Amino acid sequence: RKYHTLQHLHEVLTTLDLAPSGICQHLREVQAGLWFHDAIYELRGSQNELKSAQLAVERLGAAGVPPDALQRISDLILATRHTAVPQDNDACVLVDIDLSILGAPRERFEEYERQIRAEYSFVPG
Repeated sequence: RKYHTLQHLHEVLTTLDLAPSGICQHLREVQAGLWFHDAIYELRGSQNELKSAQLAVERLGAAGVPPDALQRISDLILATRHTAVPQDNDACVLVDIDLSILGAPRERFEEYERQIRAEYSFVPG
């Protein structure tokens, strides 16, 4: 991994911490969704979000997280497939945070571009 690293995880969690109080209906689920959203990241894989959601449900379920919260966490992680506009506020917050690198200051954005190019070096320019 070159971009989907602890740096990305730190950035998304910090961004959530800086968000206005009360922005999320289920703050802990959004936090868990961010923690797990790229847990599985196979560069040529098409099931990363599904596998990450399954891992979250498995690990957090074993830790005693209630089933309704597990479902919300799974749904939040699946929203990071970015295949549709999120329909609830918590998913909107999580997706906006996941994509917030696109609005980063120039220096950080250029670093991100280099990281993504390195991570996906097998993809033609």
